[in-house]
Amino acid sequence: MNLGTLKKKIFKSIKNHNEIIIARHIGPDPDAIASTNALKLAIKETFKNKKVLVVGKSVSRFKYLGEMDNIDENVLNNPLLIVLDVPNISRIDGINFSKYKDIIKIDHHPYEDKMGNIEWVDDKASSVSQMITELILDTNLLLPKKAAENLFLGIVSDSERFSLSYTSSKTFYLVAKLIEKSNIDIVSLYKCLYMRPFSEIRFQGYIATNLNVTENNFAYLKISKEAILEYGVDIAAASNLVNNFNYIKEIIAWALVVYDEKNEIFKVNIRSRGPVINNIASKYNGGGHPLASGARIKNENDVNNLFAELDEVCKKYNEDRKI
Repeated sequence: MNLGTLKKKIFKSIKNHNEIIIARHIGPDPDAIASTNALKLAIKETFKNKKVLVVGKSVSRFKYLGEMDNIDENVLNNPLLIVLDVPNISRIDGINFSKYKDIIKIDHHPYEDKMGNIEWVDDKASSVSQMITELILDTNLLLPKKAAENLFLGIVSDSERFSLSYTSSKTFYLVAKLIEKSNIDIVSLYKCLYMRPFSEIRFQGYIATNLNVTENNFAYLKISKEAILEYGVDIAAASNLVNNFNYIKEIIAWALVVYDEKNEIFKVNIRSRGPVINNIASKYNGGGHPLASGARIKNENDVNNLFAELDEVCKKYNEDRKI
């Protein structure tokens, strides 16, 4: 099926359902929240009477992208489930996947689980926000200004301000169309993404000072509860700062770990400037992109094993570059 036909099929499915649930991955980033809320806004603007709910755990830091909805799956009547920005069923947040028959999957990660009869996966896209932008512009879905703002923020965030390899001429074309059609104020939107309290800047200095760097150019840090309290940040701060270590000459891959006491798991954020890391993360209840992944781990020994595997892949990467 060609892409144009696929997008028409997605639109038709949206048109034919009165109840639509939009879900994304656990531990969401701006792209996940921006794209789900933007799609909801576009559907509601186009079809005023449809019930459209965005589900998943709320993240206070990203409330400017939209609020999450409460859902009672027992009262839904043949709803359409649209899953964005998640390749595997186990990482979908906020729903019981087995309750849904009609499912659309739109994702830009390497393909993992089959979810429904309509699937659009493009692992060359900068973000799912880019894909939703394309869907809206190429179908009869309307584009309210708030949706355009969200989509711009999602694209900028997941492409690291257009600096990552997934950024393409299509990315810039679609962003230009967003600005042209909605007249969004990109300067103020950048402030939403990148304004930080001074406590986080100090915390970034703590991370830089305490990073452990191996001879294979792998860097890692387990961030203690005491450090979180000392710097007056929350455990999400490490996730927000992980990309800030992308241009350190002596590091080619790095991982930051915090312990989430409420859920009794170690949250691991992993980034790379060369070695492929997502296949390793997938062994530890995680996954993601080849150079940007995460994992959720129950015991500390597995965190250490993950570090060892990441160090080994860095070693092999360095050896291959010398050949």
